[in-house]
Amino acid sequence: MNYHAKEVADLFKELSSSWDGLSNSEAQKRIEKFGLNELPEKEARHPVFLFLKQFKSILILILFIAAFIAFIFGKHIDAYVILAVILLNVGMGFLQEFKAEKAIQALKKMILPFARVQRDGQLLEVKAKELVPGDIIFLEEGDRIPADARIIELRDFRTEEAVLTGESFPIDKNLNVLPQEMEVGDRKNMVWMGTFVTGGTAKALVTGTGFNTAFGQIAKDLEGIKRARTNFEIKTDILAKQMGVIALFMASLIFALGYLWRGLEFQEIFIFTLAALVSGIPEGLPAILVIVLAFGVRRMAQRNAIIRRLPAAETLGVATVIATDKTGTLTQNTMNVEKIVLNDDQEISVSGKGWEPVGRFKQKERAILPLENFSLSKILHIAAICNNARIVKEEDNYKIIGDPTEGALVVLAEKAGLKKEIVNEKKLDDIPFNVELKYRASLATLIKGKKEKEIYVTGAPEAVLSQSNYLLINGREEKLTDQEREKALKRIDRLTKKAMRVIGFGYKKADQEIKSLSYDNVHDLVFAGFVGIIDPPRKEAREAVLKAQKAGIRVIMVTGDHKSTALAIAQQVGIESSQALTDQELNSLSQEEFEEAIREINVFARLTPQTKFKIAEALQKQGEVVAMTGDGVNDAPAIKQADIGISMGITGTDVAKETAEIVLTDDNFASIVNAVEEGRTVFNNTKQTSSFLITTNFAEHATLLTAMILAFDMPLLATHILWLNLVTDGAAGTALATEPSHAQILNEKPRKASENILSKAIIPFVILMTILMASTTLYFFYQLKPLGIETARTGAFLVMGFTQLFNAFNMRSHQESVFKIGFFSNKYLIIAFLVSLVLQLVVVYNGFFQRVFHFNSLPVVEVIKIILVSSLVLWVGEIYKLIKNGKRVAS
Repeated sequence: MNYHAKEVADLFKELSSSWDGLSNSEAQKRIEKFGLNELPEKEARHPVFLFLKQFKSILILILFIAAFIAFIFGKHIDAYVILAVILLNVGMGFLQEFKAEKAIQALKKMILPFARVQRDGQLLEVKAKELVPGDIIFLEEGDRIPADARIIELRDFRTEEAVLTGESFPIDKNLNVLPQEMEVGDRKNMVWMGTFVTGGTAKALVTGTGFNTAFGQIAKDLEGIKRARTNFEIKTDILAKQMGVIALFMASLIFALGYLWRGLEFQEIFIFTLAALVSGIPEGLPAILVIVLAFGVRRMAQRNAIIRRLPAAETLGVATVIATDKTGTLTQNTMNVEKIVLNDDQEISVSGKGWEPVGRFKQKERAILPLENFSLSKILHIAAICNNARIVKEEDNYKIIGDPTEGALVVLAEKAGLKKEIVNEKKLDDIPFNVELKYRASLATLIKGKKEKEIYVTGAPEAVLSQSNYLLINGREEKLTDQEREKALKRIDRLTKKAMRVIGFGYKKADQEIKSLSYDNVHDLVFAGFVGIIDPPRKEAREAVLKAQKAGIRVIMVTGDHKSTALAIAQQVGIESSQALTDQELNSLSQEEFEEAIREINVFARLTPQTKFKIAEALQKQGEVVAMTGDGVNDAPAIKQADIGISMGITGTDVAKETAEIVLTDDNFASIVNAVEEGRTVFNNTKQTSSFLITTNFAEHATLLTAMILAFDMPLLATHILWLNLVTDGAAGTALATEPSHAQILNEKPRKASENILSKAIIPFVILMTILMASTTLYFFYQLKPLGIETARTGAFLVMGFTQLFNAFNMRSHQESVFKIGFFSNKYLIIAFLVSLVLQLVVVYNGFFQRVFHFNSLPVVEVIKIILVSSLVLWVGEIYKLIKNGKRVAS
């Protein structure tokens, strides 16, 4: 409803209310009609159904089949291990989902327990959930607003709406009737549930409660958004199908060749076929995927990105667009005085970070002592006295109590050595900021021990100038001419165009008899100068944006702040855009024009939650994988719609955190780029580990098939295959899952989301390794056959095991040499290699295992020869990468 565009008298009629408010009986009737002023909790799914839902996975189904086959085969331990893996994966998925859908509960925290309301002509305090449309509520500084309402009376009233609109600065409210086509952030005669009062008092007519509020609409939007399956979940399902089909095909081929062509006994070949099938089914894959994700999550946490849903760790690696909020994400979400401009054209720069009262004053890159310059000192004293904000220190962080703009002035003064608590002792009286006059004033005694009184004024520079007749220039008070006034206005405009909020300073001597201050005393001022305040970009933001762009990721800004501010900050952090479009401008476009604008423009301002959502949706339809960042309630629908939602951990609201998959603990945009790097590493490790598993299984199957074709005895028994899969697939595969990031990973463009974990690109390498591993195994089997079948199988077993272990080093990277990325940089693989090598030798030389596996001891020289020949797998792999990289460079 366009309550902002109607006269108050018409609203009273429409809502059947009056200046005296509603009666208690009428309020009760309206509660029955409109419901309570709360966001109804979505009925939670029973935990049992959540648990059962986790079994809807191709991979889980294949593992159940593998466990069933293992039971038939008599391998009960294997079956129990597979079932344990299933329960591990199901349990993790259940816990993630059980904690996930809390966004609406977080929204409910936005509602106050009590509100001051006028009913039956009396001021009452009622539960906020009992407010109804038509109630008259009273608001004052420090209140959190309990419902959406139209302001009907006010005195110097300001609110902070960043949580809803993204607007950095407090909003001065008024009573004006506004045009219908106004964005939420520009409806200055309205207040919104969940936002805060930063100054003044107001009386307002409630227009919306519960779901019929701006926050309520966001809650509805969140309910209606279905969380799509992540890219990682889709790709691992495809991987499971691929590996399951391959295992079934190879096992069927072994059975056909053994039973139909070789004429082996049915029971013998059937048991062997089952062993081959079990070894081919990726029972270790889920555990390895969990390890890949867990290590990725741990590394991300070490780099300040907390993952709330495990598969999200990989999805960020395929992001092609990062749509980022401005306030608190690219900027520091503080108000810093960056420039001080004196009337003689002197410009002073002020350094510092956040609310910390530490910084340097520089003029033309030269450090100065600010209190030694009379004109500058005057501005600093006015800044210290003429406000009601204060700094507090909590542990290692500083925060502001009061209006953020006034807080910036307190911090400025303290940087110069003027302590608020000491200077404030000189204050005699104070009048708050007046929204219509656009200034505030304080009465104080002079600082330097004199008894004279002065009036200090801060506010909009134009307003302070209009009450001034003099200028402070080089420590002297001179008459303010029209020419000087025009020059001052041009200087003010210069800072405004840099997205700064400009505050003017004035003063005058006061009569000694004056005890209290009024707005009538504010005239005939001396204009001292002005300052430029900005929510500064984070120091790391520009480098992070450029790093993301180098990685092939488009960075766009989606903010509720003003167009000029958005463009200025975008330029400072390296987001290039020919123009910025507002919510109103976007919604005036046709669908085709809208999609073109989303494709070409990188800065969007004054956005409503619905339009942010539309932008995320449009980008996804254009084939982009979207990472959406933000910290406010207004960001929640778009965060949930995006492929990967990222919230700020410090400044982020509960709603944004609960909706997001990733929470940044340091609120630093640079951490997103670090997380992208780790996300790409997660996919690479999944790809490399899966390639290793498939190569291992191919080599084992190829060895058996070739032996049948050549009419050899079986070179490996079923127990041998199961042991090899435990040692090599388990130990080496797990170690590969921990592979650290490689240096070049952010120099590549994002891979296509459609790219499967097992892709065509890896097939030539898999075939080459399979041929090499199978041929060397059969060669030693054939060479050792004269010494007896058990000796020959011992040799074949060792060759197959050692070639698989050496192949693990190949799989650390599909492009780079293992020696280039650091042969010993994955300590877990080195440990796995050595442990597996020792276990292989224990099985061969220990008497108990010799009887179980039907092995004979081999001469040490023969074992050394086997290890050396098996290492050919590594050297051939290195030559293959060298040739492949040479062709890539040449092309």
